[in-house]
Amino acid sequence: MRSASKTTSEPKKTKAGASALKPAKKAASQKVANKIAAKDDAGIIADFDNVGKLFETLRATIDKVVFGQSTVVENSIIAILSGGHALLVGVPGLAKTRLVETLGTVLGLDEKRIQFTPDLMPSDIIGSEVMDTDKSGKRSFRYIKGPVFAQLLMADEINRASPRTQSALLQAMQEYHVTVAGEQYDLPSPFHVLATQNPLEQEGTYPLPEAQLDRFLMQINVDYPDIDTERRIIVETTGAKKQTIKPVLDGKKLETIQEMVRQMPISENVVDAILKLVRSARPDSDNVHAKKHIAWGPGPRASQALSLCARARALYQGRLAPSVDDVKALAIPVLQHRMALNFTARADGLTISEVINDLVKDIE
Repeated sequence: MRSASKTTSEPKKTKAGASALKPAKKAASQKVANKIAAKDDAGIIADFDNVGKLFETLRATIDKVVFGQSTVVENSIIAILSGGHALLVGVPGLAKTRLVETLGTVLGLDEKRIQFTPDLMPSDIIGSEVMDTDKSGKRSFRYIKGPVFAQLLMADEINRASPRTQSALLQAMQEYHVTVAGEQYDLPSPFHVLATQNPLEQEGTYPLPEAQLDRFLMQINVDYPDIDTERRIIVETTGAKKQTIKPVLDGKKLETIQEMVRQMPISENVVDAILKLVRSARPDSDNVHAKKHIAWGPGPRASQALSLCARARALYQGRLAPSVDDVKALAIPVLQHRMALNFTARADGLTISEVINDLVKDIE
C-alpha cells in the first residue's frame, strides 16, 4: 500500500472568494423582496395578519416549555428576525440551553450545540479534511463538515475557548461561509448563532474582544425567575409528564419574515431617536453622562442594529412600523456590549445598564 505522504489528492478548484459568494445570497433575498414589494396594500396587510397569527402560536408554544423569561425569549426572537446573532449572559441553570433547543424546534431550524472548552480546536467547529481510499486504491481528501453547519447554533460558554477557536466561529458568523484548505463552503441559510456566557466565573476564560462582541446583534441578560415562575418550574418539570412541542415555522418562512422586517417603513423621528441615542453614548459627545462615565462607545453598526431590531420588535408585537418606545426598550441589549465604562464610573459603582438608562431619558 502506498503511503499517504507519497500520494496527493486531485487539486481542488478554489472558489473566487467572499465577494463571489454574496451575490447568490443577495439574489435569493432580492426575489423575496420583489415579491413583497409587488403586493398592494391589501396583500401586505394580509401577510401581516398571517404573520401575527404565527407569532401568537409561537409565543404560546414556547411558553409551554420555557417559563417566565418572556423578555429574553422576545429579544432572542427579535435578534433572529433581524437576521443576526445574540449573546446570552446568565448564570448556569436559567434555561439558556432549553431556550435555544426550543427556538430551533418552533422555528423549524436545524439546531446544534457546541460546548466550548479550552482544548476545543477550530477544526472541531468548522470541520476538517480526511483522506479516503476507494476500492481501486486511489486516495483523495474528503471534507467532513463541522457542527457550525446548522441553521441555529448554540455556542455554549463561548468565552472558555481560546481566541483562535473563537475567531473561527466569529468569522463564520460574519461571512456566512468557512474556508478549509483553500476551499469555501457556504453555511446553511438562515444561519444564526446564540452564544452563552457565564458572568460570574471568569477564571480560565478568554473574554471576547470588543471587535468580536460587536458582531453580536444583541447581548441579552438572563436573570433569575420570580417566585411564581420558580414554583411553576418545580411543579411542571419534575413530574412524569414531558411537554412536547411542534414546529410553527420553517427556514423559508423565517427568511420571508426577515425580508418583511427590512421592508417595514421607519419614520424620521425614530431614525432621529436612534442617532441621538447612539451618538450620545460616545465619550466625545456633548452628553454629560457620556463624557463623565464612558471610555469608548458604539459605532454605526449599533445604529443599524437598533433600526433592524426596532422593526422586528414592532412586527413581533403586531405593529406595522416601529416607534421610539421600541428604540428605548432595545437600548440596553443592543448597546451594552458595544460600550465600556471608564475608571470613574467603575469607582462610583455604576453599571453599563444604569448609564444607558440615563441616556435613554434624553430621548423624546
